[in-house]
Formats: sequence, C-alpha cells, structure tokens
Amino acid sequence: MTRPAPHTRAEYPYHHPTPTRWADNDVYGHVNNVTYYAYFDTAVNAYLAARGALDIHAGAVIGLVVESGCAYFAPAAFPESLSVGLRVGRLGSSSVRYELAVFREGHDTACAQGHFVHVYVDRDTRRPAPLPPALRAALEALQPG
Repeated sequence: MTRPAPHTRAEYPYHHPTPTRWADNDVYGHVNNVTYYAYFDTAVNAYLAARGALDIHAGAVIGLVVESGCAYFAPAAFPESLSVGLRVGRLGSSSVRYELAVFREGHDTACAQGHFVHVYVDRDTRRPAPLPPALRAALEALQPG
C-alpha cells in the first residue's frame, strides 16, 4: 500500500476553524486518532447547515456514512487552533465522497487527511434518495475545477 503525501491548504475550497479541546488529547499528549473523525463530521455538517442545504431535524433526506479513512502525518495537541479543509472528490445521484484535511495554524501541509462517503437516504424508509437541489448545489461548489 502506497502512503499518500500530505495535501496543501490550497487544495481545499472550504476551511472550517476547529479549536482543539482539552478532552481531544489522549494519554500520549496529542489529539487522539478517533477525534479527527469528529472534526471531519463537524466541518461537513457545519458547511451544509450554513448554506441551507441540511435540515438536521426535519429534512427529507439524511446522510449515512458507509465508508471512512484517515492518514496521519504529524501530531496536533490542545491548545492548538486547527482548520479542516473540505472538498468533494466524487458526487453521485445519492452519494458523495467528502475529502478532508486537518491543518495546524501556521502550517500549509496537512497533519492528517481522510475521507468519508455519505449515502443520502429517505429519512423514513432509509432507502437511497436523490440529492435535493440545495444540497447538490452546495456540494458542487466544493468540487475541484
């Protein structure tokens, strides 16, 4: 398996400010690996909610995570300020692959980067559903080029 190279800030069209919290550190003195997934989820949902593309409580569709992964390059620790870069790697009729990278303040290369795939489903039936127009528009704005 080939290890990916860390991405740069410029490769991501949206950045979500993400302060570390005391509880993010583990016994080894750095942000625990599982915490990066919470950073990813927060960045995606904050972006979508701010653009009116996600109604968490009453929307007709909800996103279910069906795949995720993360590579780590350098440690981060409380009390650092981070940002999470967000872009869309693939956009389907009912799914999206989010690509994310975590950047430490003052650093242009990622200390961690990963992805997750959402399949959007009908809230009630849990069957795949087409992306609503506002959601699709918000996601298209995150595609490269």
